[in-house]
Amino acid sequence: MADKKALQSWVLEALQQLNGQGTVVEVSKVVWQLHESDLRASEDLFYTWQYDIRWAAQQLRDDGRLRRATAPRSREPWRLP
Repeated sequence: MADKKALQSWVLEALQQLNGQGTVVEVSKVVWQLHESDLRASEDLFYTWQYDIRWAAQQLRDDGRLRRATAPRSREPWRLP
């Protein structure tokens, strides 16, 4: 079953498929395409995953696995380092 921690690896997987960068919408579409069945089976996460994916991206930034945004609350694409 999927959990919030799984979203981190799914974000990285989606960004790899998007050639290293993508907007939150693009990343979310890829995550949905690849993991729809996991999300549907994940109980409460199914209802919160689009919020939680932003949490996952922030955790990845904090860990140095995703580039930091150049401005707070930026709408720039998420990028792999």
